[in-house]
Amino acid sequence: MVNLEWYRTFKAVYKTGTLTGAAQELFISQPGVSLHLSSLENYTGYRLFDRKGRRMVPTERGKALYNFINDALTKLEEAEKNFQRSTEKHTPTISVGMCFETFQITLEPYIATLPFNVIIQFGEYPEMVENLEKGILDLIITPQMVVSKDVDYEAFSKETIVLVGGNEVDKEALTAIVAQNDRNVLETWLKQQKWYGTTGDMEHLRRFWQLNFNKYPDFRPNYIVPNLNSIVRCLSGGIGLAVIPDFLCHREIENGQIQLIWEGEPKLTNTLHFATRKKTMYADEIEVIKKIFRDETVLAEMLNKS
Repeated sequence: MVNLEWYRTFKAVYKTGTLTGAAQELFISQPGVSLHLSSLENYTGYRLFDRKGRRMVPTERGKALYNFINDALTKLEEAEKNFQRSTEKHTPTISVGMCFETFQITLEPYIATLPFNVIIQFGEYPEMVENLEKGILDLIITPQMVVSKDVDYEAFSKETIVLVGGNEVDKEALTAIVAQNDRNVLETWLKQQKWYGTTGDMEHLRRFWQLNFNKYPDFRPNYIVPNLNSIVRCLSGGIGLAVIPDFLCHREIENGQIQLIWEGEPKLTNTLHFATRKKTMYADEIEVIKKIFRDETVLAEMLNKS
């Protein structure tokens, strides 16, 4: 099934004569323009432009397609504008990508207060960066930097990956073992405990284990639950261990619901970044989202110091 956005992109390339010009007009990346155009060419079965240097010269098939769709597409775009003007008062919509737990802990409480529409998407970070380049996403909250000439990264916070446990875990026993400075004994003790993990992401545990024991864990968690927030709630029952980012559980640790068992030596930290396209029409809306995350970061730091 053909995607309407392919026609929009085709029209923009036809009018501007370059991929760069179309990208600027549509506020998406040049690779996104190329993807839309190649998808439309594959769909029609014809080459729609001849590439002459940086110029895109329409073929006869391209000219015919433009003449066929131009009036209909113009009318559709006008109808879209009129509908938005009369019913939504030009309320912009931005799409934001992040992990589920980050959304639930940080942004979810503020959704109803935002003066614009928001679409939240979850997924793997490289995939989200690719969608950012294509114009599918407008902002990403990510600990990973995927190099791209079309994407800007702004560091705004750090998270520490820590070992936490229920209140029935013998933290004093572990502290005594750590003081012995024997990682073999420490590893053996940890592997004797009950562990929690998630269905989709064991990266935190693997990295924590590799950093502290110079190997990947050779065991699987006893309990696999849907997400990291589920782990925190399960640990509140009193038993078990898990490796998770500290920002997800600082309130529960502060309230005595779970324990901070060990931060690791050395500590495992991630830098969190805002990722945005270098050219965007939603700079004001994105800044509102950024401010929420910055304010939450400051609040978390104050709680950690108190």
